[in-house]
Amino acid sequence: MKITTPTLLALTLAACSQSPAASVRDGAPERAVRMVMPEGEALPGVPQALSEPAWAAAPDAQSARFGNPGEVPLVSVTCREGVLTVTRHAAAPVGAQALFALVGREGIMRLPVDATSIPGQRGYLWQGTMAANDPRAAVLRGAFTGTLPGAGMIKVSAGSAISDVISRCQSAAPVAAPEPTTSTE
Repeated sequence: MKITTPTLLALTLAACSQSPAASVRDGAPERAVRMVMPEGEALPGVPQALSEPAWAAAPDAQSARFGNPGEVPLVSVTCREGVLTVTRHAAAPVGAQALFALVGREGIMRLPVDATSIPGQRGYLWQGTMAANDPRAAVLRGAFTGTLPGAGMIKVSAGSAISDVISRCQSAAPVAAPEPTTSTE
């Protein structure tokens, strides 16, 4: 069989136009298929780059949470009978105690927090309380950074939701009873 030059050229061109065989990565399945993720859709568990954490109020206006919508909050503040409960939603070792350092334009506060078991949550979270009428609560109204050992630093922006919770809680705070007067009759 004699191969002519045009046939040889045609076979050479055909061989060059075929796509190269896909390389197999070490440890990858032999018949793995690469799938394309839809554009514009966030991966599960990964916050969208454009989403910024913000304060959101609960429907009862007794609490506010700071974080990305649909995710576990980073910080939450709840009011109960004139007392603010501040929760840093970060894992805490059982029995641990620390100071949650908050620094903002409105001041500096070191809130004592304890590892606390929260109903409906796994593990322990950092939680502390303070009177709503404590002047140090002003730091929560504005933007602040919060630092906690083992939980790192977070940057929290100001928001009307947290300011409203604090105002409502201050108005619900029990007023100190006046000192009894003694009569000298």
